[in-house]
Amino acid sequence: MDEMEEELKCPVCGSFFREPIILPCSHNICLACARNILVQTPDAESPQSSRASGSGVSDYDYLDLDKMSLYSEADSGYGSYGGFISTPTTPCQKSPNGVRVFPPSVPQPPPQHLLPQPSSLPPIPRNSCITCPQCHRSLILDERGLRGFPKNRVLEGVVDRYQQSKAAALKCQLCEKSPKEATVMCEQCDVFYCDPCRLRCHPPRGPLAKHRLVPPAQGRISRRTSPRKISTCTEHELENLSMYCVQCKMPVCYQCLEEGKHGTHEVKALGAMWKLHKGQLSQALNGLSDRATEAKEFLVQLRNMVQHIQENGVEFEACLVAQCDALIDALNRRKAQLLSRVNKEHEHKLKVVRDQISHCTVKLRQTTGLMEYCLEVIKENDPSGFLQISDALIRRVSMTEGQWGKGTLTPRMTSDFDLTLDNGPLLQTIHQLDFVQMKVPAAPMLQLEECCTQNNSATLSWKQPPLSTIAVDGYILELDDGNMGPFREVYVGTETICTVDGLHFNSTYKSRVKAFNASGVGQYSKTLIMQTSETGLPPCDIQSIGTVAWFTFDPASAHPDIVLSNDNLTVSCNSYDDRVVMGNSAFSRGVHYWEMTVDRYDNHPDPAFGIARADVLKDVMLGKDDKAWAMYVDNNRSWFMHNNSHTNRTDGGIGKGATIGILLDFSRGILIFLINDEQQGPVAFEGLEGVYYPAISLNRNVQITLHTGLPIPDFYSPGDADPADSVC
Repeated sequence: MDEMEEELKCPVCGSFFREPIILPCSHNICLACARNILVQTPDAESPQSSRASGSGVSDYDYLDLDKMSLYSEADSGYGSYGGFISTPTTPCQKSPNGVRVFPPSVPQPPPQHLLPQPSSLPPIPRNSCITCPQCHRSLILDERGLRGFPKNRVLEGVVDRYQQSKAAALKCQLCEKSPKEATVMCEQCDVFYCDPCRLRCHPPRGPLAKHRLVPPAQGRISRRTSPRKISTCTEHELENLSMYCVQCKMPVCYQCLEEGKHGTHEVKALGAMWKLHKGQLSQALNGLSDRATEAKEFLVQLRNMVQHIQENGVEFEACLVAQCDALIDALNRRKAQLLSRVNKEHEHKLKVVRDQISHCTVKLRQTTGLMEYCLEVIKENDPSGFLQISDALIRRVSMTEGQWGKGTLTPRMTSDFDLTLDNGPLLQTIHQLDFVQMKVPAAPMLQLEECCTQNNSATLSWKQPPLSTIAVDGYILELDDGNMGPFREVYVGTETICTVDGLHFNSTYKSRVKAFNASGVGQYSKTLIMQTSETGLPPCDIQSIGTVAWFTFDPASAHPDIVLSNDNLTVSCNSYDDRVVMGNSAFSRGVHYWEMTVDRYDNHPDPAFGIARADVLKDVMLGKDDKAWAMYVDNNRSWFMHNNSHTNRTDGGIGKGATIGILLDFSRGILIFLINDEQQGPVAFEGLEGVYYPAISLNRNVQITLHTGLPIPDFYSPGDADPADSVC
C-alpha cells in the first residue's frame, strides 16, 4: 500500500488529508488549506463598474466569473498560500488572473492537530475566489463559502485506515508480563495473540478450529468498522441524501427535488447508482490491473535486456580488440576510433533502456497507487460519499489505462550489436576501415490482420521487426501443398504482400516467409495456417456442406474463337464448330454447385456442360477426349459423354432462358446435372478424383451466362445413396 500514499496527501500542505473537501473539478484539498489559498476581490470594484468606466488601462483585469464556474489553466492563478485572508494591511499584489492577492495579516496557523473546529474559524470574506492547486481552475464562492463544497468522507476514511495500518505494532492481550507483538487476531474471540499465547490459549482444534485468524492490522480495521453514516444535504442540512441526480452527477435530497434546481432533472435511487458506479469502477480497474501486470513483466524484460546488452557489449568489445590486435601497427590508431564507436553504441543502448525503465517504473508506481486507492474506495459503504468521487476516479482510471497504450510496453532499443568488423581489406586501405553489415536479416513478422483467404486464393502480408536495422534485399514466401506436404517457394521478391491463386478449395495450407540479403538467408517467420473456403457447420444444413465458390470463365485458357463479356461471365463463339472454355478456378475437394443460363439459342445446337482437366482439347466438343466429363443437350434430349462414349439418353432439352446446373461432389466422387432445377437423368459420372475445372463447349448459335457462389440444391444431401430421393 506504500504506492497509495501520494494519493492520500494534500497538494497544498503535502500532509495527509484532514477534513478534505471536493472541488467542482473533482480534486481534493484540506479544508484548512482551502481557507489558506483563498483570494479576495475588492468590494469597491466589480467587473461591471470597471467596464462602465471605459478606462483603457485598469489596475485589475477582472475575469467574467460566474459563481462556481471553471476556467482553463491559462486564465487561472494561485492565491496566497501563506495564511488566512483578512483585510489587507500591506500593499496587495496581482495574481495572473487579475484578482488581488492579499498577504496574510494573522500569524501562521498552528499545527493541524491544534486547528480549531470549522465553526470557530474566521468567517470567509465576501467576493472570495479559490484556485485548484492541481488543475489551476478558478471559481468564486457563493454565500455559503467553503460549506458549499461536499466533504470527501470516503477519502477521510481511507486516510484514517492507512494511518492506522502504519501505526505502532499491536501487542498481545494475553501476555502476563512484557506483552509481545501480536501476530494474529481471532475475529470470533476479538482477541490479539502472539504466537506462544495462540498455541497455548487458542489451539487449532475442537470448536476453535473454525475460528478465523487474520493479521493484526486487518483485525484492527475490522474492529473500527462502524455503521454507515447518513449523509446530509449541503444545501438543506436537515435533509438526508437519498437520491442521485443523473444530470448534475451528485447526490440530492427530496427537498432539492421539490424546491431546488434538480426538480426537472432525471434522478435515480442512491443505492442503485452506488452499486452501478462501484461496478463501473471495478470494471475499469480490471483493465488497469492487466496493464499493471504487463508493465511488471515489461520491467523484467527491460532489466534482462540491460544484462544482455552488458554481456553482448563485453563480447563485442573483446572480439573487436582481438581483431585489431592481430593487425599491424598501422591499425592501432583506427582501432581506438572503432572502440570509441562501440562504447558509444553500448552507452547509448544502456541509456535508452535505463531511461525507459525509470519512466515505466514511475508510471507503474503511480498506476499501482491509484489502483490501491480505488480498491480502498470501493470498500467504503457510504454511497453518497462514494458517488461524489466515483466519476472522477473512473475517468482517472480510464485515462491512466490509456497511458499504457500501444507502444508503451515495447522496448525502444534492441540488445544486439548489429556491427561486425571486416578485416579483409589490404593494408593500404586501413584508413578506410569501418564497420560493415555482415548479418543475415531477422525473421519477418506476419501481419495477421492483413492475411486472409477468399475462395481458393490466399493473401499474406509481412514486415521486418520494428527494431531491426539490418538491410533486406528480398523475401521468399513458401506454402505447402495443402495436404501436410513439403513447403515450396511461391514468391521471391521485394514486396511485403503477396496473393497466391489456384489453391485447392476447402484445404488447409501452411505458410512461412524469410528474408535474405548479401550475407545470406535469415530465419523463417512463424508458420501461419490458413484455410480456403472453410466449412464446418452442422451436417444437415445443406448450404453449409457445400463450399461456396465464386469464379468466372478464364480468357487465358479459352479457345481463340471464344468471345467473353460481362466481366468474363458471359460466353459466345465466332465459329460454327464447338469450342471449349474453362473456369478460372480448379476444384479438388468439397461439394460445388454452379449454374449456366441460356441467353440465346438458335438452330437447335447442342452445347456441352461439365468439368475438364487443364489439358483438355479446346477445338472439339467437351467430352470427346478422356480429359472431360460432360452432358451435351439439344432442344429435345441430352446425353452424357466422356472419351467420346455417349450414355444415358434422357428426354428433356433446353431453349432460350433454360438453366443448366452442375453439381460436383468430391466426398462421393460424383457429377450430377440439372435442367431447370430438376435432375437430368441419373448420376452422370462416378469415381472422380483429382483436380477439375468447370468447362463448357459451344458454337456461334448459343450464348451462355455463368452464375456462381450458389448453395447446393435443396433436393441433394451429400453422402445419400440415391441423390434423386434425398431430402435434408
